[in-house]
Amino acid sequence: MKGYNRPLLLIAVILFIDQVSKFWVKLNMTIGQDFNIIGNKFLIHFIENNGMAYGMEFGGEFGKLFLTLFRIVAVIGIGYGLHYMVKNKYHRGFILNVALIFAGALGNIIDSTFYGTIFSESTFYEKAVLFPEGGGYSSLFHGKVVDMLYFPLIEGNFPDWFPIWGGEHFLFFRPVFNIADSAISVGVFLILIFQKRYFKEEHEEKESVNSEVLED
Repeated sequence: MKGYNRPLLLIAVILFIDQVSKFWVKLNMTIGQDFNIIGNKFLIHFIENNGMAYGMEFGGEFGKLFLTLFRIVAVIGIGYGLHYMVKNKYHRGFILNVALIFAGALGNIIDSTFYGTIFSESTFYEKAVLFPEGGGYSSLFHGKVVDMLYFPLIEGNFPDWFPIWGGEHFLFFRPVFNIADSAISVGVFLILIFQKRYFKEEHEEKESVNSEVLED
């Protein structure tokens, strides 16, 4: 179990922070409400989405159900892959990055699967209630994902000479996301950045094992 300690601890920490932040937002904020954290450059801005990470949508009730079930299958696959990597002693950094992706995917699955049954609906005028008497705002697998992290760092207008968007308003960074989305993005980014290191060491270890077998 020694190799599992760090990945499991990382997953537990990400899930805890993700779900605590979402519960707090659901129970204390209305849709569209803002809390300024660092001026107008970092805000807690409450929105919900029916689709994928960073507020992207995947159409209709059937699309929502399909996406939730797909997420569940995907996270089972990632979980099995993580177990395989730990068992076969893959690079620790690679394992931790996959654990980040797993934790993020699982965090959003919890929203999609259960939030519709345990919360009343959040509106522009009313905060949600946990375990409402009349039941939740939706059925199992049809919950909405809670997003709240918003970084509108740069806002302005493109100069008139700028191709296509000349004179139009722009905002960077526009997406609103959550801790789970962040964990997925960080995990993928680190794998892309350090993939040569991760797989080079793994390749060298396999070559070493193979040479030992041949010598025997």
